[in-house]
Amino acid sequence: MSSVMKSAEASIRPVDERRWLALGFIALAQLMAALDATIVSIALPWAQRALGASDAERQWVITAYTLAFGGLLLVGGRIADIIGRKRTFLIGLAGFAVASALGGSAGSFGVLLAARAAQGAFAALLAPTALSLLAVTFREPRERARAFALYGAIAGSGAAIGLLLGGILTQYLNWRWCLYVNVPIAVVAGVGGWRYLSGARGGSGHQLDLPGVVLVTGGLVALVYACTQVVSAGWRSGTVLGFLAISAVLLSAFVVREARTRSPLLPLWILLDRNRGGAYLAAALAIAGMFGAFLFLTYYLQVVLRYSPLQAGLAFLPLTLASQAGSWGIASVLMPRVPARLIMAPGALAAAAGMLVLTQIPVTGGYLTHVLPAEILLGIGIACVMAPAFNIGTLGVDPRQAGVAAATVNAAVQVGASL
Repeated sequence: MSSVMKSAEASIRPVDERRWLALGFIALAQLMAALDATIVSIALPWAQRALGASDAERQWVITAYTLAFGGLLLVGGRIADIIGRKRTFLIGLAGFAVASALGGSAGSFGVLLAARAAQGAFAALLAPTALSLLAVTFREPRERARAFALYGAIAGSGAAIGLLLGGILTQYLNWRWCLYVNVPIAVVAGVGGWRYLSGARGGSGHQLDLPGVVLVTGGLVALVYACTQVVSAGWRSGTVLGFLAISAVLLSAFVVREARTRSPLLPLWILLDRNRGGAYLAAALAIAGMFGAFLFLTYYLQVVLRYSPLQAGLAFLPLTLASQAGSWGIASVLMPRVPARLIMAPGALAAAAGMLVLTQIPVTGGYLTHVLPAEILLGIGIACVMAPAFNIGTLGVDPRQAGVAAATVNAAVQVGASL
């Protein structure tokens, strides 16, 4: 009897080890996509001078990535369901690496913008595929808690890591390495993914709903663009209100289309589940607050406290460490034991307290007395929201719909980041 059990354990162990090795490479790919939303922020002034761009054009380096990423997420998730998650994952990595290399070697501002848009498009393939791979690979509650704690930690700290890495690369190398750095990361993740990810092919039985693709992509692009223009134009500007109206019309038409078609791009039952819908909303609001804090702190550290790019990047390190502590020390331990709301609600309150501290910073304030406490509260709080939100957002979904469910979570996060 014992020999039979040992034999069974020996046969199971390699499979288990492969899953956890695969998790590492999935996490690496997701980290690359997450940090790329902010890694070029600190390098923008240098890129602007090198390529002769205007102040108005400079913001498009961020906007081009954001629009392509946010607009194509649902399409990317459905493609993963149709052609297979592993194949989509590898295509996304390869495309992201090529786009990064082109952007790093750009000789004109137009080439840089095109490369950033391509990065966003391939990230829209990569991000939902990575999350759906976790959802279908880890089913047991304790394993899901560990896997989604890692994913939540990346979501909660990826942007801060991007600012840190961007500061280091800009100060010690040059702005182009903020793009080149993605190439070795993508190669390592791609080789590991090819070796350790399951080779299951797509089997959703669905075709790509092209009218739905046009409607939702147009609606999301209009929504994200409107949000990116608020800072410069204000909520009452004709541009912002016009694009919000266009977004509302297109997304409403998308909902009508999805309710009637036999092969919807986004089955509406995914959104209508109360727990899942709540997770999407919580993720969007948490990320909205976090990115608002990032924008404020980046300005405060460099303009008011006169930190160098490297110092500003290092100043975000406590937030990253706090996010890891929140994910691993709190969320991963509690997720298998208590309802998600008992983790997410205190986490949201902690994050809100951190943002409240930021609103009280005087011009003569200091890093240790004001910024550091806020970062710790934000890091722990956001992590306690994001890890359960990603878990609930994909829990109980048919594996054939895992890609589009994961894409919906990511779309909520992206809209929140734009806000």
